Amino acid sequence: MTARVTMRHEYTVVYEQSEDGWIIARAPELPGAISQGRTMEEAEEMIEDAIKELLVYYRQRAREQAS
Repeated sequence: MTARVTMRHEYTVVYEQSEDGWIIARAPELPGAISQGRTMEEAEEMIEDAIKELLVYYRQRAREQAS
């Protein structure tokens, strides 16, 4: 039997400005979730995409290991 559960999570995102002016964004709770943008808005969009893609990867890997 397979059940599908939808859950929403909130993650802390840390923003830092690099020496070359880029804004670095990372989610400390998710190792590997790091991105950057030229503006704060771009950095926010990019880290959101990075988190989504990382979670997709984790799901796929878990399914592969379960089979």
